[in-house]
Amino acid sequence: MHVKKGDTVQVMSGKDKGKQGVILKAMPSKNRVVVEGVNVMKKHAKPSQANPQGGILEIEAPIHVSNVMPLDPKTGKPTRVGFKVVDGKKVRVAKSGEVLDK
Repeated sequence: MHVKKGDTVQVMSGKDKGKQGVILKAMPSKNRVVVEGVNVMKKHAKPSQANPQGGILEIEAPIHVSNVMPLDPKTGKPTRVGFKVVDGKKVRVAKSGEVLDK
């Protein structure tokens, strides 16, 4: 996948188009990511030991990875991702030439 947990991304399509957030969870086997504050759904929870009050919770649902683009660290705009070998390690590189991996 071109993004990973902790990346700051922008949503490029769908109901949350234009929103930016941090990836909380990546699911490579399903090609989906959970982005903070994006695709928020309401979940009805019964009272339980962990949540004695119960009620309606707002949680982020996964979205398809093709709908997000990482932000370029240099410009702050969405960028496509390339790969390059640096010091024997494969790293992700923004199209501006900036390395995305720390």
